[in-house]
Amino acid sequence: MNENDMKRIEKTMECLRRHRMAAYYVETKEEVIPLLKTLMKDGETVSHGGSETLKECGVIDMLNSGDYNYLDRSKAQTPEEVEQIYRDTFSADTFLTSANAVTEGGLLYNVDGNSNRVAAILYGPKQVIFVCGYNKIVKDLDEAVVRLKTVASPKNTKRLGCDTYCSHEGECLAMGRDASYMCDGCRSPQRICCNYVISTFQRHPDRMKVILVGEELGY
Repeated sequence: MNENDMKRIEKTMECLRRHRMAAYYVETKEEVIPLLKTLMKDGETVSHGGSETLKECGVIDMLNSGDYNYLDRSKAQTPEEVEQIYRDTFSADTFLTSANAVTEGGLLYNVDGNSNRVAAILYGPKQVIFVCGYNKIVKDLDEAVVRLKTVASPKNTKRLGCDTYCSHEGECLAMGRDASYMCDGCRSPQRICCNYVISTFQRHPDRMKVILVGEELGY
């Protein structure tokens, strides 16, 4: 992590706090779990969105430790059970996730297909904790859109085995258009870019907490 990277992280954290989101920094992914344990209580109800970052940091293993009431959709046996976990998540104490992008101005940019993740980000859980590698910091919303269409969506659709343009071509078919193309994309039934959420100044201080990590993590 060079001096310019640190200045960028510090600027981002300052702006997140201006938007009434708590902001933290750790140098390595190994420091994420000790910090999370200070932000979460044993026995509380916890759920999470799909996130490679959480897996890379060992957060899923932490949730399986037995210290928490973990709403684990991977153990659901039927689509109905998955749906019930999505709904139960709205009453969780903590919802863990990552962000598709974090702007230097302190905005969180998230795009979802099924939209259980962005729904929980917006309302329900008592707190939402984002874990984000510094690679997800972008200058502004324009860069956030580009990041989604050229990095996050192509890699996630490939990981999930979705039959979409970006999965096959490595970028969204809307690339190259003007600024209005934020919501443009393919018409595949497996498209994962269906609902777009930008989080800014928060009505409930520190409900949203952002942990920035000095490593490249996730998509």
